[in-house]
Amino acid sequence: MTGAVEAAAAPDRTPRELLGRVRPGLLLAALVLVLAVLACVRPELLAHASPTDADPVAALTAPGARHWMGTDQLGRDVYARVVHGARYSLLTGLGATALSVLAGILTGIPAALAGRVGDQVAMRAVDILLALPELLLALLVIAVTGPGTGNSLLAIAFAAAPGYARLVRGQALVVRNAEYVRSAVALGLPRRRVVLRHVLPNTLGPLTVPATLGIGTAVIAGSSLSFLGLGPKAPAPEWGAMLAQGRDFLSTAWWIAVFPGAAITTVVVAVTVLGRLLHTRLEGRPS
Repeated sequence: MTGAVEAAAAPDRTPRELLGRVRPGLLLAALVLVLAVLACVRPELLAHASPTDADPVAALTAPGARHWMGTDQLGRDVYARVVHGARYSLLTGLGATALSVLAGILTGIPAALAGRVGDQVAMRAVDILLALPELLLALLVIAVTGPGTGNSLLAIAFAAAPGYARLVRGQALVVRNAEYVRSAVALGLPRRRVVLRHVLPNTLGPLTVPATLGIGTAVIAGSSLSFLGLGPKAPAPEWGAMLAQGRDFLSTAWWIAVFPGAAITTVVVAVTVLGRLLHTRLEGRPS
């Protein structure tokens, strides 16, 4: 009774107290992701200059009031290019992760439910792909399909899919042997209904954290391919391509490479912070 009275008498937590429990790093990461999404959807709200218009007179201008991040060797505004470049990097990260997760589901669940022979055949093929570094596997795909934005996205997705297939297959094996799945089978429910209603939803949950972290990995992979000249065609303002262009001017115009590099690092760190938060929440630990 005393505990109930004390709980009723305890004042509600104020918004300031609730905000005090939120880590500043998490707030900063959330702000970075919000700005990145805004730059992806409506870049003109953040940067009014054109990312492709050249101005030879203003070439290699240092950061200042007119050009916050300076200009490149062609006189293009680096800040505008960094903002507009978020679209390429984020779409590559999100699109490649979504496709790789989908491929992992379409491979892992049938392998787990196909029986010993089918499982062994599928997993040995996955093991062969996992033996290759993801970037090398992506380069092999691009060697066949050719460079370009869409092909680089598909290459990154193909390279990451084996890892997700292995995760999905392991979780599906656990779910397949769960009591509620056995009960559904014993009740005579159709196999398709058991898979869609019980196996699939309970297999997707554990993929949340790896998929979130995979977005950051895909962003780095996409920038790496663009750095090698295998991504979007010039003059597209892609962060990796901007890094490649700026490496020849590090001694005279460091800002051409530093700012897109900082954008890649900041977005990847923010996604990693979000992934770690999801991991702690799903495990029931305090963040």
